[in-house]
Amino acid sequence: MFVVVAELLAVAGVVLAAASADTPTVTDWFRLALLFAGATVHIQLTRRQEERRRSRMRSVLIDLNAVWVFPAVLVLPVTLTVALIVAVRAQRWLIARRPAHNFVFSTVAHCFAATLAATLHGALGPADWDALTPAASLREFALILLAAAVYEGVQLVYVGGAIALSGPAPTPRAVLGSPADNLLEAIATGLGAVTAVLLVTLPPAVLIMTAVAVVFNRLAEIEQLQADAASDPKTGLRNMRGWSDAAGRALSRIRRADGTLAVLMIDLDHFKEINDTYGHPAGDDVLARVADVLREATRPADIVGRFGGEEFLLLLPDTDADAARHAAERIRATIADLHIDTTDKRGSHVTIAGPTASVGIAVYPDHATTLTGLTQAADAAVYTAKETGRDAVYLAEPADG
Repeated sequence: MFVVVAELLAVAGVVLAAASADTPTVTDWFRLALLFAGATVHIQLTRRQEERRRSRMRSVLIDLNAVWVFPAVLVLPVTLTVALIVAVRAQRWLIARRPAHNFVFSTVAHCFAATLAATLHGALGPADWDALTPAASLREFALILLAAAVYEGVQLVYVGGAIALSGPAPTPRAVLGSPADNLLEAIATGLGAVTAVLLVTLPPAVLIMTAVAVVFNRLAEIEQLQADAASDPKTGLRNMRGWSDAAGRALSRIRRADGTLAVLMIDLDHFKEINDTYGHPAGDDVLARVADVLREATRPADIVGRFGGEEFLLLLPDTDADAARHAAERIRATIADLHIDTTDKRGSHVTIAGPTASVGIAVYPDHATTLTGLTQAADAAVYTAKETGRDAVYLAEPADG
């Protein structure tokens, strides 16, 4: 229902704005042709890259359309902006061959966001870019930033709202996207602003942005490949390779600063019973939800990874034994309070309530001075926690000597 109502309201807003828009001039049509040509070349030259990126993405794909759409927001009438969005999105759809309703929803979201941003930008009275004074350029730059914020923010709310209402317990990451996704979209919008300036002051130079966009696509794919190599596909956390690399660098910094850090190993109790009772997809849902808990319960500097099976590893820089125990208890209690909606072996809805975890803690330099030693000490502490009844936090024994 939300999607239908949102689409109807968005379409009504776009039609209303288009009805009151200025009549396109010859210059507007020429600029539209340049943007469409640049977008078409960009799409066709990167179609295989986009297919590979799409097949690996576990969330909404950032397709870099803002490089071509955002300049239309700034310099074209709303009618031509909407026409460009539909034409560009149609090409993407013909390549991806995703369900038509997904194409319609995302296209309406782009059109609505672009219309609001363009209307706001026009209402604030943008200056003639051909004759800007230094002071006027600062004001114009601020208007562009505002239009970009509206363009991106409306899409975030529109699409994020649909995601938030589509599942029983959406995570902030699922609704808002990852920091890397949002940074990629912000860069694409920034390139779109540069394209707009070129479109007005030196139109043939827009061809340069085609090459820039193609290279940017390639860099985005390389970055994703690097992230995938260090990520666990089921949880999105670091895998052991990624965790060990990041944790090793953190430990080196702590050594140089003569500081402390803690390693926590978290082992879900009776996880095999969950798989045996409900099926492996349900077990995967539990792993993913626990991973969300660990993301939400840790600081930006903390390093979270999946050790394997039902075990997770956390490295907490600048953390002593007392602070580590407090963090571990908070994580243990949060996991025990979870109610995870999933399906059983027959596909029926079930809720897995109150999974528990045993947590082992090792602190540098009290329990070990190497990453391997700390991991082993935390692992031994987990076994002690399990032997004493599970659903518990246990601190490793001090190192000999």
